[in-house]
Amino acid sequence: MLLSLMDRLDLQNILLVCQDWGGLLGLTLPMSRPDRFCGLLVMNTTLGTGDAPLSDGFLAWRAFVRNRPDFDIAGLMKRSAPILCTQEAAAYAAPFPDDRYRAGVRRFPDLVPDRPDAPDAPGAALSRKARTWWQNEWKGKSLMAVGMKDPVLGPPVMGDLHTIIRNCPPPIEGPEAGHFVQEWGQAIAEKALKAFE
Repeated sequence: MLLSLMDRLDLQNILLVCQDWGGLLGLTLPMSRPDRFCGLLVMNTTLGTGDAPLSDGFLAWRAFVRNRPDFDIAGLMKRSAPILCTQEAAAYAAPFPDDRYRAGVRRFPDLVPDRPDAPDAPGAALSRKARTWWQNEWKGKSLMAVGMKDPVLGPPVMGDLHTIIRNCPPPIEGPEAGHFVQEWGQAIAEKALKAFE
């Protein structure tokens, strides 16, 4: 669907900005339309290749959402990004007024492949193909930002991702940033504007 949207809108010179699920999905797109992409800004995400173990933090997050269908999204946001005010955290929770609206949030962690032979993980082969493409064929500019306090997709996961993105410069490290590194985004935005001009 994302590729069809790009084609229908005839998008060109795309700067792919992705974080969390945006990376699990978005990092598989450029190899199918390499002529449409000129840059990548990647933050606290990964590829779901299935042949690398998930981080302990990711496994803990998966268990948490499985066992707490009524989890407090605003509270989690405040814990993950303590710089958010109460109203900002509430805005993150607004699309999820009760547990019926959290089905996707609860299901997503189980969709990340654990191993390449998992029958319910059709994205693993696509992600492995994307990994090879990023290593060998990516020609655009790249920039990586890492929330250093993210226990789920933080420094170890981003370090692994950094090794596969061809010609990616050293990452911007947010020492106080957590999983939602974009909430500490001023420094990232300033460096991105310089890197992609």
